[in-house]
Amino acid sequence: MPTRMGNILLLPLVFLCFWAARTNGEYDVAKYKDPKQPIHIRISDLMKRMTLEEKVGQMVQLDRTAATPQIMKEYSIGSVLSGGGSVPHPQATAAEWIHMVNGFQNGSLSSRLGVPMIYGIDAVHGHNNVYKATVFPHNVGLGATRDPELVKRIGAATALEVRATGISYVFAPCIAVCRDPRWGRCFESYSEDPKVVQQMTEIIPGLQGDIPSNSRKGVPYVAGKEKVAACAKHYVGDGGTVRGINENNTVIDWHGLLSIHMPGYYNSIIKGVSTVMVSYSSWNGEKMHANKQLITNFLKNTLKFRGFVISDWQGVDRITSPPHSNYTYSVQLGIRAGIDMIMTPFNHTEIIDTLTNLVNKNVIPMSRINDAVRRILRVKFTMGLFENPMADHTLVDQLGSQAHRDLAREAVRKSLVLLKNGAEADDPVLPLPKKADKILVAGTHANNLGNQCGGWTISWQGLTGNNHTTGTTILSGITMAVDTNTVVVYSENPTEDFVRSSNFSYAIVVVGEMPYAETDGDSLNLTIADPGPATITNVCVSVKCVVVVVSGRPVVIEPYVSAIDALVAAWLPGTEGQGVADVLFGDYGFSGKLPRTWFKTVDQLPMNFGDPHYDPLFPFGFGLTTDPIHPSVGL
Repeated sequence: MPTRMGNILLLPLVFLCFWAARTNGEYDVAKYKDPKQPIHIRISDLMKRMTLEEKVGQMVQLDRTAATPQIMKEYSIGSVLSGGGSVPHPQATAAEWIHMVNGFQNGSLSSRLGVPMIYGIDAVHGHNNVYKATVFPHNVGLGATRDPELVKRIGAATALEVRATGISYVFAPCIAVCRDPRWGRCFESYSEDPKVVQQMTEIIPGLQGDIPSNSRKGVPYVAGKEKVAACAKHYVGDGGTVRGINENNTVIDWHGLLSIHMPGYYNSIIKGVSTVMVSYSSWNGEKMHANKQLITNFLKNTLKFRGFVISDWQGVDRITSPPHSNYTYSVQLGIRAGIDMIMTPFNHTEIIDTLTNLVNKNVIPMSRINDAVRRILRVKFTMGLFENPMADHTLVDQLGSQAHRDLAREAVRKSLVLLKNGAEADDPVLPLPKKADKILVAGTHANNLGNQCGGWTISWQGLTGNNHTTGTTILSGITMAVDTNTVVVYSENPTEDFVRSSNFSYAIVVVGEMPYAETDGDSLNLTIADPGPATITNVCVSVKCVVVVVSGRPVVIEPYVSAIDALVAAWLPGTEGQGVADVLFGDYGFSGKLPRTWFKTVDQLPMNFGDPHYDPLFPFGFGLTTDPIHPSVGL
């Protein structure tokens, strides 16, 4: 009897313990893990379980070199990235990339709440950091195509190659409107014309998928495991800085900002872009990373952007000059301005401690933290990361596939702009005959895959030479295009005597800029790299010549135009150099149009279409055309 009575007395105690456990979530059904629940319910359910430290961790993005699975677990880090050239090891395979990404993800999934991380990379002209990936023409060349449907297909191909390596987030597209070619990032801009940039935002549904017809404006969308989250950058006015100086000050009134630099963001948001990256630059003296009016009031509140806003690489540090001189102040300004995720590549504890202290001292309100985390989680839930956090090998054969190389070759063909074709319209030089006794190919860029790809290829600044990835040089494309009996002689920088004495039928000279990226590409003179000008002179005074300029922007060419028989702007065509030969020899016609004004002298800069002092060598939109003369079946 006493035993039975004791059991009866224990029942209320057991019930109380069970109730307490349910209250603490031990037996609670985790709605955030249930894919049948609406996203907003899943977000709310997860956020009410998160500590401040876990929320702040979600706002941090670390470079792969500073991240470990243990750090991901312990600090609930929201994202990892590969900076330019940051790879598992040189020439890493898709499987090795997947292994690395999954290692970080396993760390995230083993954290208390198991929130998956998102891995980001600069895939700005294809999956350009990765060995053997297809490298497409840089944006300036795609702008010359005026073909949004082509750019959408490039976005879809890029997404497949990125997913092939286990990565789900790309820092692309750059929708800058470059207004001064002296800027070192001008090749990342589709055009000086905001209308062309708006057209090219069609790359976003290529990367992410087409948004559903009933989707709310501004809500991010990613269609599944063959698509990636995109990032419109750099918000805003990055292409309008004084004298084209990278990260400098854009001086323009509100109307000019909205009409020139903002339109691409309207289209990007309507198309469901997942993230927006803030620019290093300033607007009328105020750092964009600290500009609450433009980030919170305009982008988030007026344009109804519902994805997350990410800083650029150490962008918050650079709010002060010198950078990082008052980090607490910079974090306060950046987060209060509306930045949701901080790309702080090498020091997670500093940002976590700093931001946590600012919240605990009520300097930054909890509502701002909650807004940031809600946006980050919205993108992650939309991407399906909670259901499919781990990468697999399903798509590894997509990396550098022949179908993607064929697409890149098509893009090269359509990007070429014919600026001159003979002295008279009725005596064109192009297309060239495939049958000739002997032809000369010359120039620093004819047989150099690195030079024709430019910056942001394998490494941040790009590389020169043919040993860094796979592809086809322009010389190889020419050799394959001509008749088997045509002798092709390659000499990088021949002397005038050699050219005169060799009895060539004609010559193709391929010269241009050496690879660069960002500030290293800022230039006040915009000259063709030596010995390019001498090569043009030595060859073109001696034989009929076609000059192909490989560059990220217009360069000084006027002094040589009279000596050149035909002139082609090839921009930075990427790995598929055969696309150049396809058009030179008439398998396809020239169709590209200048995406930028080609100046006479740098003293005219900045000069854009519509300016009162507009006096170009070749105007914006210029481009001669030719008809194909050879069958192009199978190319």
